[in-house]
Amino acid sequence: MSTWRPLTAWSKEALAALETRGRSGGARRAVVDLLGREDCCLTAQEIFDRLRNQGRRVGIATVYRVLDQLSEHGLVQRVDVGAATARYEAALGTGEHHHHLVCDGCGKVEAFADEELEAVIHKVERRTGYSVAGHDVVLRGACRECAA
Repeated sequence: MSTWRPLTAWSKEALAALETRGRSGGARRAVVDLLGREDCCLTAQEIFDRLRNQGRRVGIATVYRVLDQLSEHGLVQRVDVGAATARYEAALGTGEHHHHLVCDGCGKVEAFADEELEAVIHKVERRTGYSVAGHDVVLRGACRECAA
């Protein structure tokens, strides 16, 4: 069983949003707490497995339901990594974000940030006149181990 820890700012915001719609409970809090502490995206199955390994009694249907509810509030980012697989991570209100590298061989997903990429996106925004509200970058290929 995991020990109690204070909630992250994102977790507090997410729980408050769910409670405004009459939704609260230990399973929802467990899902939100886990997502709030992660550095990168997880599948619903990974969330379920991690919670079960912590001794939390959470059903896979509840995990999907909470992810849907958080998505409705714009509090999670869904990252489609191919092969009909979606991963989820906290969408921070600060706009702080990262992008993802996906290995087609082993399925590993790694986060990366790149200031030059962000500058190019802003350049495209200025050139086209679009006001870009958000963007997702998923680069696919082979990780070092699979490429070897």
